[in-house]
Amino acid sequence: MKVKVISRSADDFTRERSNDLQLLSFLLPLSEFVLCSFELIKRVFRNYDPSIRSQEKAVEYVRALNAAKLEKIFARPFIGAMDGHVDAVSSMAKNPNHLKGIFSGSMDGDIRLWDISTRRTVCQFPGHQGAVRGLTVSTDGRLLVSCGTDCSVRLWNVPVATDMESGGSSANSAKPISVYIWKNAFWAVDHQWDGELFATAGAQVDIWSHNRSQPINTFEWGSDSVISVRFNPGEPNILATSASDRSITLYDLRMASPVRKIIMMTKTNSISWNPREPINFTAANEDGNCYSYDSRKLDEAKCVHRDHVSAVMDIDYSPTGREFVTGSYDRTVRIFQYNGGHSREIYHTKRMQRVFCVKFSCDASYVVSGSDDTNLRLWKARASEQLGVVLPRERKKHEYNEALKKRYKHLPEVKRIVRHRHLPKPIFKATSLMRVMADARKRKEERRKAHSAPGSIKTEPLRRRRIIKEIE
Repeated sequence: MKVKVISRSADDFTRERSNDLQLLSFLLPLSEFVLCSFELIKRVFRNYDPSIRSQEKAVEYVRALNAAKLEKIFARPFIGAMDGHVDAVSSMAKNPNHLKGIFSGSMDGDIRLWDISTRRTVCQFPGHQGAVRGLTVSTDGRLLVSCGTDCSVRLWNVPVATDMESGGSSANSAKPISVYIWKNAFWAVDHQWDGELFATAGAQVDIWSHNRSQPINTFEWGSDSVISVRFNPGEPNILATSASDRSITLYDLRMASPVRKIIMMTKTNSISWNPREPINFTAANEDGNCYSYDSRKLDEAKCVHRDHVSAVMDIDYSPTGREFVTGSYDRTVRIFQYNGGHSREIYHTKRMQRVFCVKFSCDASYVVSGSDDTNLRLWKARASEQLGVVLPRERKKHEYNEALKKRYKHLPEVKRIVRHRHLPKPIFKATSLMRVMADARKRKEERRKAHSAPGSIKTEPLRRRRIIKEIE
């Protein structure tokens, strides 16, 4: 006689809920815990056949709408302020070898190393007699280079990670290992991504070595001051600069003269290279826009990033290369997609004044801004991101909500909720005024074309119109 039995594995019909079971074991008596545990670990089977789920899209739309609303409810981007400077914060630098450390320099010559996790000063670097205009850290994370309006370049030893862990609350002082005095004031400094050279910007572009007290090379193109300098992350011998004569210039250390130069209608305050696409860089301009260029084709910008209503003072790319952060004279911090025309996020507080410097953290999770009110502020890169440990089921839930918002982002209600941002009243009014002015210019151009001979009036796009000329 044969008896047929059904043999099933218990793993196929249970799911992992160890955390829930541990929590219930503390909260409930033994008898109730046993009953609840059997209910909790049952696996729910679902049939995803679309023929029996006629309301699938309607249910997903409601879920997408709720996910968009929850994102706004939990949007708390501001984490805290780091208070310690007594003058405006003018420059910042991050250590590529230490995730929690960030350097800041102020207008009174004070340089500080901050621990982001505790938001306290770890070490101070006294010595500058004027405003600290540039800070940079070597690729190995051992050397800090600072420059300022006191015509000096100073080299400092960076505290190691163990010193940072021990120095949390009491600020230690450090002494410079080298001091280089030069003939003119410095406005910016940047270190090679791979090498022992660093460049300073002032009356000209000077190339320095760690072991030389004088520049080993000097580049000049015109007589105006150079206000920013950035080395290329992919090619260590190429650097880009911007000057007060509204020019953006590319240099190659292997050549005796500069390579390319473009002159724009307004001045560029800062430049940042895309670390994932080193041929592209983005310039923060005085007209409130940011312009992304391909270094091989400078006659037209790849993308124009608009939303600021005043001069953009600083810009920094995320390590992923997909986003960059900007700080503006209009007292806001904005985050842009690398190919997006408008900002994804806008951060502001009532007490924050003009933002002079911004940085992405090395893990692309946080943004640090330094402003005229002597404070450094720490923000989340994702306003509604959950801090701390995220369980696997929570992470899957967040990913599911993001997928739903992406799928239904074109629908009016979801689009309105996702795009809405609260703006300060002056910025809201300035944005409305700029929109009215842009519409008036557009109508004027259309009427002029309509009443002119066909082809007599050529309208250039904004990507090309902002460039006056290109020089090779």
